[in-house]
Amino acid sequence: MHGIEGLLAVGVDAMGLKVTDQQLGQLTTYVEMMAKWNQVYNLTAIRDKNAMVSRHILDSLTLVPHVSGERLLDVGSGPGLPGIPLAIMFPERQFSVLDCNGKKTRFMTQAKTALGLKNVTVENRRVEEWQIETGFNEITSRAFSSLEDMVTGTSHLLAEGGRWLAMKGIHPDEELAQLQAVRPDVQLVKSIQLSVPGCDGERHLVILGFSGN
Repeated sequence: MHGIEGLLAVGVDAMGLKVTDQQLGQLTTYVEMMAKWNQVYNLTAIRDKNAMVSRHILDSLTLVPHVSGERLLDVGSGPGLPGIPLAIMFPERQFSVLDCNGKKTRFMTQAKTALGLKNVTVENRRVEEWQIETGFNEITSRAFSSLEDMVTGTSHLLAEGGRWLAMKGIHPDEELAQLQAVRPDVQLVKSIQLSVPGCDGERHLVILGFSGN
């Protein structure tokens, strides 16, 4: 096993995750598609496919042990991160990937079709203006500017008892303090330091929920 697929296989194994040959193939195709589209549409600042494996795919897959809901929203998804890698890993769960950038949602739609992901819905809209009947069990993001913005912009989309899974670099102590001051109804459930094979720098997962849930 060589190239992108080999890098993915080594990384996934180092993380203690189990993937089928089909899933490994889907993740590989996704990287190849992202690199190809990136030449024209500027989906991500990372140009090198090998770097995409660690900094995008393996980084997204650090959420795998922490996903528990049946319906998950990835907001500000960009080219589909972490939503599409998670949808590949959890074909039995339903994922919505949302971004207001039309080029990025067109790419996600193309990726969904090419990868055969029947459990993915692509939304090209502003999250603050989106209204739905049934809330999501979990809402995740790698790209929101602050925890306060994430909670404020998406709280109307969270189901009762739901959680936010916010992916961060260094531990966001200031953001948590600001969130507590503005939204005392939201509490920190857990903060987890993440380890991404091939990536330097700190990574954290901050899990939030409504107080009393």
